[in-house]
Amino acid sequence: MRFNLLDLLKKVPIDFGQGSLRHRTEGKRIAFGFVGDGEGRRALDLGSGDGYWTDQLKTKGWQVASVDREKCRQDTIIVNAEKPLALSDNYFDLVWCSEVIEHIANIRTILSEIRRVVKPGGLIIITTPNSYFWLYKLLGIFGLTPKRLQNLDHKHFFSYADIRGMFPSADILGYFPYAVLKLKIRKFAGLLSPTFVVIQHNVKQQ
Repeated sequence: MRFNLLDLLKKVPIDFGQGSLRHRTEGKRIAFGFVGDGEGRRALDLGSGDGYWTDQLKTKGWQVASVDREKCRQDTIIVNAEKPLALSDNYFDLVWCSEVIEHIANIRTILSEIRRVVKPGGLIIITTPNSYFWLYKLLGIFGLTPKRLQNLDHKHFFSYADIRGMFPSADILGYFPYAVLKLKIRKFAGLLSPTFVVIQHNVKQQ
């Protein structure tokens, strides 16, 4: 039986990343704060799920392509993110990819594809769990690893070093503490924040 301590934590009004707060988690709120006016510009909601963030992007004027592995709503485009995306090069001004990359086995392919479809100077915004923040370290003493505690479909369990290695020039943020007052942090995000927020301006290799 899967240990469900974090499931219980996610049901109380403390923001540990997902659960009942999945549309209101501080990590996503911080990420969305970097989304500017989309009037006349295109966004890709990669791994759009129920389309909540597709709709939020549209409120800011973005023309949104909503893609996912399942057709969760009428405007969802079905894609297999483990393979090259059937999307044009340099097409999007923004890629929004929230709580998705940890589910993708072929991480190199999906990151390469994200960079391919974004215009030079375009914005990539990614959120993903921090599998090495202090609570996981504490629970690890009792043999409760991130693999046991997180979503059964997670294929990667990222540390700060992993994220920095994938995004050497990105701004990597998080938040602390987790209730009432939630402060955006950069320093010590790898230790204190349950979520990584990655903000990357795309620079094409010549």
